[in-house]
Amino acid sequence: MVSIDLFRDGMARLAGAVNLITTDGPMGFAGITATAVCSVTDQPPTLLTCINRASYAHAIFSANGVMCVNVLAADQQDVAQLFANRNISMPDRLARIATHLLATGSPALDGALVSFDCRIVQQHPLGSHDLFIGEVQAVTGGDGTAGLTYFQRSYHPVGSPSLAQAAG
Repeated sequence: MVSIDLFRDGMARLAGAVNLITTDGPMGFAGITATAVCSVTDQPPTLLTCINRASYAHAIFSANGVMCVNVLAADQQDVAQLFANRNISMPDRLARIATHLLATGSPALDGALVSFDCRIVQQHPLGSHDLFIGEVQAVTGGDGTAGLTYFQRSYHPVGSPSLAQAAG
């Protein structure tokens, strides 16, 4: 069996896009910083994210049944750090960002590269986390700026606005 430390050290070498996952609904607002996000299928458009069951936000996402996956731009490292800070309350976190609501009522982050508004259609336990599978209800795009990745336990910009515009 691989030790937790060895696994975490190995995963630190796997670059991942940094996302702010948000929800709002009957249980209120919650948001978390996550790199554990991927597409599942395009028919129907579906995303997956993983949330630790010990997280305060887990029960809120589960009860609200909706989530918005906001892919962070390179200049939004402060947002990633804000939502990774367990010492700041959810209302204080929300007060420090600009959002707009999408089809499900989940907050989309202003300035995100792209926001995927999802209805949670399945939830599966695995180890310490639950896999939340969301069917995409709406997609809003940003302005094509560089993205934000997490690699070797720190944030790094990826891409460039000029390359993104040339490719489009």
